[in-house]
Amino acid sequence: MNCVIFGAGAWGTAMAIHLARQGHTVTLVPRRLEHALALASTRENTDYLPGQRLEDSIQIGLEPLPALMDADLVFLACPSKGLPALLEQIGPAVRASSTRMAISLCKGLDQTTLLRPSELMDRAFGPIPVATLSGPSNAAEVARGLPTALVLAAAKDDDVLRSVQAAVSGPTLRAYTSSDVAGVEIGGTLKNVYAVGAGLCDGLDLGDNAKAAVLSRALQEMIRLGVALGGRAETFLGLGGVGDLMATAHGSWSRNRTLGEQVARDPRGTLAALAHRREAVEGHRATDTLTRLARQRGVQAPILFCLHAILYEGLDPRAGVTALMTRDLRPEA
Repeated sequence: MNCVIFGAGAWGTAMAIHLARQGHTVTLVPRRLEHALALASTRENTDYLPGQRLEDSIQIGLEPLPALMDADLVFLACPSKGLPALLEQIGPAVRASSTRMAISLCKGLDQTTLLRPSELMDRAFGPIPVATLSGPSNAAEVARGLPTALVLAAAKDDDVLRSVQAAVSGPTLRAYTSSDVAGVEIGGTLKNVYAVGAGLCDGLDLGDNAKAAVLSRALQEMIRLGVALGGRAETFLGLGGVGDLMATAHGSWSRNRTLGEQVARDPRGTLAALAHRREAVEGHRATDTLTRLARQRGVQAPILFCLHAILYEGLDPRAGVTALMTRDLRPEA
């Protein structure tokens, strides 16, 4: 298929390498012209995925709209905060194209509307079907061809979805399908939040017991909030929920886990430096958007609320741990 990927961060670049390995025609479209020129000349994304060569067959798009001509599949791999602007830019062209499906690789909610990526895409793309591809997916491992399993979720389980499943799957990446778009997107957003919590455990040297407890209780919160937001409980026990959570909470490569570790050691300095980071740390913004949603829906999410107090209200991380440990005693279930 003719695949166009908007966003040349680590994940967009890794997906380009993977799809080219599968024999598809691939165009990678960076957000910045200077980044596109650098990729075209060096054939390596030194900013976001160093050490992984871009095969000569991967085309680098210098402008968004020409890249959409004859596109079969459109992948959106930008940070969640950049999605509305990208959709405004390419929405009319995608609606007028022969694109078979648009697939979100984004993990996060819109900070203004609190909508999920697929909901924003539905509004922008009209009749073009949309899907989301999520799960435990370290970009460098995907680019290297290490085994990976993901979930591809769309509202309709039809021939289009199955053709996309076959297109993205291969010897090194296996895609399962799901009709629970809300659950998969909420799971992919929440796991970044709780990975920050796992990093806090690491940074505070709380030990394996504490980290296991945080993640176990976090999974219960994921299910509780996810169901309240329209997802199905079983989705959070799969690749798009606990699978993604395990990878992000334990991986040394995880930006969200690393953020938690750094906040534990230097809260003010770390949070002040976030605005100047090149790579997005989705868990920070997601903590705010999901806290707002949880409070709107009346969902009890003490770990989420504690992380929000640490990241946005100046709560000392150790004081947050003490607050969680001294809550009223209750049954586990």
